Amino acid sequence: MPIAGVDHSSSIADDAPYFKTLSDLDQWATESLGSRRLRGVLPYTPRRGATEGLSEVENQGRLLVCHDYKGGYTESPTAPAYTFNFWPLCDTFIYFAHHRITIPPPGWSTAAHRNGVKMLGTVIFEHAESAKDCLELITGPPPRQPTGPARPRIHSSWPISPHYARVLAELAYQRGFDGYLLNIETNLAGGVEQTRALTLWIAILEKELKRIVGEHAHVLWYDSVIVDGRLAWQDRLNSINLPFFIPSTGFFSNYTWPSYYPNTTAQYLLSLDDSTSSAPKRLQDLYIGVDVWGRGSHGGGGFGLYKALSHIDPQSLGLSVALFGQAWTWESEQDKPEWSWKAWWEYERKLWLGPAKQDEEVPVPAWSPHQSHPQCEHGPFVPIAAFFPRRPPPNPKDLPFFTAFSPGVGWSWFVRGVRVLHTKHGWTDVDKGTSIGDMAFPRPALTWEGMTREEALPEATPEISMDDAWLGGSSLAISFSVPGSDAEDAFFRCVWLPIQSLSITPGKSYRMSAILKTTGPAADVDVGASVKSLVPNLDAEFDVVHIDTSFGQASLPGGWTEVVVDFKLPIKRATDILSAAGLVVGFACEDPSEVVEFTVHVGALSVWANPAPKHTIPEPRVTWVQMAPGSPVDSHRKPFAGVLTWDIGMTLGPTPVIHLTSPEDTEPCWVIDDAHPGFHYFNIYAQAHTTDGIAVGPEQATFIGTTGLDGRENRFYVDPACLPPEVVGAKGVRFYVQGVTDRGRVLGWEDCAFVDAST
Repeated sequence: MPIAGVDHSSSIADDAPYFKTLSDLDQWATESLGSRRLRGVLPYTPRRGATEGLSEVENQGRLLVCHDYKGGYTESPTAPAYTFNFWPLCDTFIYFAHHRITIPPPGWSTAAHRNGVKMLGTVIFEHAESAKDCLELITGPPPRQPTGPARPRIHSSWPISPHYARVLAELAYQRGFDGYLLNIETNLAGGVEQTRALTLWIAILEKELKRIVGEHAHVLWYDSVIVDGRLAWQDRLNSINLPFFIPSTGFFSNYTWPSYYPNTTAQYLLSLDDSTSSAPKRLQDLYIGVDVWGRGSHGGGGFGLYKALSHIDPQSLGLSVALFGQAWTWESEQDKPEWSWKAWWEYERKLWLGPAKQDEEVPVPAWSPHQSHPQCEHGPFVPIAAFFPRRPPPNPKDLPFFTAFSPGVGWSWFVRGVRVLHTKHGWTDVDKGTSIGDMAFPRPALTWEGMTREEALPEATPEISMDDAWLGGSSLAISFSVPGSDAEDAFFRCVWLPIQSLSITPGKSYRMSAILKTTGPAADVDVGASVKSLVPNLDAEFDVVHIDTSFGQASLPGGWTEVVVDFKLPIKRATDILSAAGLVVGFACEDPSEVVEFTVHVGALSVWANPAPKHTIPEPRVTWVQMAPGSPVDSHRKPFAGVLTWDIGMTLGPTPVIHLTSPEDTEPCWVIDDAHPGFHYFNIYAQAHTTDGIAVGPEQATFIGTTGLDGRENRFYVDPACLPPEVVGAKGVRFYVQGVTDRGRVLGWEDCAFVDAST
């Protein structure tokens, strides 16, 4: 989370981010019995299953990303780190590390769920020292007192305990993630007896996860041990690892396969008898592993990934892909002298989306397959995005859409266009990561708006700008270069700029807010917001109405402007419609024969469902704040350290005058809408009392940080290092809590709250 200061204590982070042993997990379960779910983690909201415009993708393979980066848990509030920003291509994300139980950090789960992506943790057993835990996973923890069977069994077999399946399911529920990757990379001494027991335990785990977490929960089996207990990677699904796949949700293959294995795997699955599994398996349930680092992967990894993806062929063959170690772009480059976040972002974007310039050639490192594998020819570089459909986030009717175009890193923090924090070291907070605009990169597909023109379209270059923002640490800046034109009507031209794909319900009214500004020397630029269908030959267009009210187009701090529109697709359909939210950019110039250059900055984009007519919308507020002292160690370092907690509520506005009519009147006096705004995060401020013991006012308070790092609801740890210098020697400090809603609105101070702390 963006937070003032450096050298913070460990108290700002989440508790027990992972477990090294099963006994550590048991200790957590005992101490956390009855503990509340981390309500600061956004719950999973699925994407709409049927969306017109995406109807052909239902039988295509999916993308799973397995994040193995420097041992995990590298995100820091005082340094930039790798973040993932291509959620529209991804269906499932695994947070991977080499601990016995790896728990996804709260921010990663929130970022995934915000985009309709499932987040999994990892259960791993490696090397001989894990044998004891691997046994107890199945049989449960050993008894603490002498015990035994009441009568000996004639045919003894392993007892399979549901204990750890239940504890792991409870852990996933409490921490807000959606299941596990099971990775057993050690020989099982119990042989077939142990592997048979393990398959039953897998079935119990999946059942417990679906019962406690939800039907969307996943258990993925990694291609590792085989039916006789030996560790023997197969690089495909076959008869000696099939029993582990049957009780699982999916199968994650090893990645050293020859080019013909994906097709062999598909044919093997299609030949299976469906009666072998209670839930029939599909080709999409087979995730063929590809290592971005290479390490024996077809194509050599990196910018040769496309060679492996072309054999998996998720679009035609229907197999899914498990991409392992995608942070290669950061980890392999960060020690180079010319490295910077901007250079990494260009490198990362090129691998995923392709080059910024359409005709740019991307070099592909030389690579040859293993001598035992067949040779094959591949063409020029193809980005990862070419193999998977771009899926929109959850329908804004189900989950309000909001983006401030944050990649989850930054060097500053802005609140309503005002920079309240600037650092030299930077920060990482995946919880704050929002869509970068899935239709803006690598370059937006401009079209002329409302006219047919023969001259060349402007060139539009997108960039994540860290220098200016409306909320958070960045904004989307799109630079236009308009070629000169001799056309008679070229004094005014207008283009459509799509920014974000959406899944929209026909007949439903939505509201969209865009925070904008333009810069540039020559052009007179007018920017409006609009929505268009992405379904070819759809027999209707969106009705888009500009909201001409005090908040429909308002001047804001820092030169920003808010544009608000209501929109609705006036047709009846059983499925959602794939659509694009974007901008209509009109520009006028005195001499159209000259090149025109300007930049459109998008600070925020929000879309949510409008309430039904006559519904009253509750408005959120922070009702009270309280502070508990911090640990003795932190309090000794500096006074006023401690834990802020607060409560939130809603207000209904002025009480209306009601007129009682006939008891048979079917018109209710009022209807309260249940789709009220929630909170995206909270900004925290501190202000030293004056010598008179009073606080001047919230406008003069100093920003000290935001919520989100520990996944806890309505909580902020005031670390001594984040407090401003003026609190030294003060007898009291006032702390303010300011909410930012899930629709991108910063609460006015009248809807915020404070607490005073004294020495």
